[in-house]
Amino acid sequence: MTATPRPGTPAAAAAAAQHRVPGRRPPAPPAPALHRPPPVPAEKDRTVSNVRMAVTLEEAPWLGWILVKALMRFAFMVANNLVAISSYICYVIVLQPLRLLDSKRFWYIEGIMYKWLLGMVASWGWYAGYTVMEWGEDINAISKDEAVMLVNHQATGDVCTLMMCLQDKGLVVAQMMWLMDHIFKYTNFGIVSLIHGDFFIRQGKSHRDQQLLLLKKHLENNYRSRDRKWIVLFPEGGFLRKRRETSQAFAKKNNLPFLTHVTLPRIGATKIILSALVARQENGSPAGGDAEELDSRSKGLQWIIDTTIAYPKAEPIDIQTWILGYRKPVVTHVHYRIFPIKDIPLETDNLADWLYQRFIEKEDLLSHFYETGAFPPPKGHEEAVSREMTLSNTWIFLIQSFAFLSGYMWYNVFQYFYHCLF
Repeated sequence: MTATPRPGTPAAAAAAAQHRVPGRRPPAPPAPALHRPPPVPAEKDRTVSNVRMAVTLEEAPWLGWILVKALMRFAFMVANNLVAISSYICYVIVLQPLRLLDSKRFWYIEGIMYKWLLGMVASWGWYAGYTVMEWGEDINAISKDEAVMLVNHQATGDVCTLMMCLQDKGLVVAQMMWLMDHIFKYTNFGIVSLIHGDFFIRQGKSHRDQQLLLLKKHLENNYRSRDRKWIVLFPEGGFLRKRRETSQAFAKKNNLPFLTHVTLPRIGATKIILSALVARQENGSPAGGDAEELDSRSKGLQWIIDTTIAYPKAEPIDIQTWILGYRKPVVTHVHYRIFPIKDIPLETDNLADWLYQRFIEKEDLLSHFYETGAFPPPKGHEEAVSREMTLSNTWIFLIQSFAFLSGYMWYNVFQYFYHCLF
């Protein structure tokens, strides 16, 4: 009996070589087993797929309706803009003789039409369920005085929000001047703002000094002559998401507070406005909101309105959402705090400190809002009181009807002259 060589010895290797088939490689050793998770049972996998399909099928009608509604709203906005803006321009052209004879009356009529146009924009959000809740002091009480609104800036929807919440403040919107980014000049509403006398400011260090000079000249030529009362200013100089990192770096470099919900404001435009519009008494001090009559012409700027806009979950509304209405109804919250102009320092350094303090307070207000869903009560009060802002459906119907009827009238006028000439 032949003895079997022990595995691993030279004899075993020689025996293996004898039995090897010529031209064929020995089989590779088996690969080590990998640890793999146990396969998902087919029944469970089918269950997950069925749930996903059910969710998709349930959402399909809703998503379809959102798409159809957005397309319908967009079509209406286009028609609304065509008839309303075209009619506004035609009325302004026809009323030019009145501008020469009675400039004040002309700008009053223009302001009323301007307010109606902004009311139409406000109605787009109103019927999509985008409403406004107001907090803080009641600015209705100073609606006839001259004031500047200092507003934090998060998105393009901030402008639409202000268009809505100021509609029920008397003639504020009609006599208002906006300071906005120059990009708005090239939107559908740009021509209206140019006629009304709003100012488009170009951002950037290379343009800053020139823009401030242009702003000063614009205020001197248009603010008083057109009987303007309020100015809307976004001192941060851009949207929060675009300026936050730059602002935080500046704050760190200059030992200023680290802000998350707002950015540090820029001083230039605010200083130009105060220098140009604050009336002065004989001793050179600014006239406050409760000052005596200065002269028969104007008391000058009397109030600063610190305005803070807050969106639920810090998710701002952009203008696309406002137009198309694809986002679920949202309540935007706006907080007001009023300062008499006599309490505002006009020197550059002191004004900068004052403005920084306002935006530090805005940071605290927004932090409290995002934590609790409400703004904190004012000092000396136990509870904050909010006021729901409403738009009149009847009023919206009337101004929209006037816009479409005016569009139809001007269409027939142009058609008549076209046939007469050609």
